[in-house]
Amino acid sequence: MKLSGKTAVVTGSNSGIGLGVATEFARAGARVVLNSYTDSEEDHALARKLSEETGSEVLYIKADMSKGGECRQLIETAGACDILVNNAGIQHVAPVEDFPQEKWDAIIAINLSSSFHTIAAAIPMMKAAGWGRIVNIASAHGLTASPYKSAYVSAKHGIVGLTKTIALETAREDITCNAICPGYVMTPLVEAQIPDTMKQYGMEREEAIEKVILDRQPSKEFATVEEIGGVATFLCSDAARQITGTTISVDGGWTAL
Repeated sequence: MKLSGKTAVVTGSNSGIGLGVATEFARAGARVVLNSYTDSEEDHALARKLSEETGSEVLYIKADMSKGGECRQLIETAGACDILVNNAGIQHVAPVEDFPQEKWDAIIAINLSSSFHTIAAAIPMMKAAGWGRIVNIASAHGLTASPYKSAYVSAKHGIVGLTKTIALETAREDITCNAICPGYVMTPLVEAQIPDTMKQYGMEREEAIEKVILDRQPSKEFATVEEIGGVATFLCSDAARQITGTTISVDGGWTAL
């Protein structure tokens, strides 16, 4: 699949799912903008490394996704935005009565409001170009719920609703807007949680993964960042031109339960 001549902006993309999506786009020939809230030499080195590996132009732009103005400026600084992937996100787990207000505000800002701001800035560019693809990384928690994740579940449900609204607003344009809803994906963050889970439950690695971490994922397998990237790339293809306003679950059967 070729995305040559397209600029793809992927938020929260210096690791994990975001980096996996950005890598697949670069392999498909897109000019790729990596993003996070840091601005370290490692961030820029990552962009250079990905560019060398794929032969595509890759650059890094700092933007704090908790700030609406910086979200919009990210798109402006990129100079073009044919493909927008809203991936940035954070998590906090606590009962609602103990949920810190600042954590709620941060999760809603980064996991939901940032997508509104980037989309608002990107759509005029897409309309001017006569083509655009928006892919929002939601979650299985955008379609179902778990206890103690009130802010995250609310934000991800909001992302699904935002996806549908944008799809309707752009339905007569060659612009699509869809959401990918992953279950558990093997990322460095998840990998780092496995030893603590083993210790907490007194289990060996495979047992802790199957019975605790992947308890709600019927396949008992993690999705990979490459698989999420492949789905995102498909949604930017000509074959997906009439797919808009919907969710694609990559959750090993979680939401089929």
